[in-house]
Amino acid sequence: MGRLMNVRWIAAALGVLVLAGVCVQLGRWQLHRLDERKARNEVTRTNLAAPAAPIDQILGPPGVVGDQHAWRTAVVTGRYDASKQVVLKYRNVQDKPGFEIVTPLVLADGKAVLVDRGFLARQSSELMPLHVPAVPAGEVTVTGRLQRSERGGRTNGGTPDDGTARLINGPDYAKVLGIDLYDGYLTIDKQQPANDPAFSGFPGPEIDDGPHFFYALQWFFFAMLAIGGLVYFSRQQVRGPGPAEPVVAVRNETPEPVKHGD
Repeated sequence: MGRLMNVRWIAAALGVLVLAGVCVQLGRWQLHRLDERKARNEVTRTNLAAPAAPIDQILGPPGVVGDQHAWRTAVVTGRYDASKQVVLKYRNVQDKPGFEIVTPLVLADGKAVLVDRGFLARQSSELMPLHVPAVPAGEVTVTGRLQRSERGGRTNGGTPDDGTARLINGPDYAKVLGIDLYDGYLTIDKQQPANDPAFSGFPGPEIDDGPHFFYALQWFFFAMLAIGGLVYFSRQQVRGPGPAEPVVAVRNETPEPVKHGD
């Protein structure tokens, strides 16, 4: 019996050590994510402060908006192609559900860029916006912020279907719309002629460290808790059970029956 208990104790101790190791690794992973977020925030601050420039000068021949370009201000001039406009469904801006309207802007060289013209809040429970503002006629100059193509893992939300989609993805849109698109898109800061006032703009980026540091502390605390519990119960196991309680004999105080004579 004692040998069986010893095996069980060793197995339990190994389990606790594995659990503590997992907690430590999760804490380190959160610190790694914190470092990545700080680096991304630094790039965002730099891009926000950079002067506006033509999109081809920013992206170069590859024409791909990468992490290093996010929130950089680009200037494009061209004509909207309303026939290839896409309504983004199930969007949410500042806790308001609604739609975003994405329209290709065809540039002078024939290449096009997707422009997110703005947000239309949902009025009730409609599945499509009640009214989509028309695009300006003629040549348009847009100054806006570059964003990476959105990706939804294995979902096909970035592929337009019957003029609607859930994500903005340059390569996926290009296949369906049949036009040469930049890989990425542009949100409007300023437009000439002016953008329709029915559209709402978008908030800027969140530049903070997020909760990663505090999550890391929590995982490290769980690891210490597991190790501390193991040490405590190990000491209890080594000490063994405490001294047995003394057995106190109880005298039978019941009086013997009295015998009466005849």
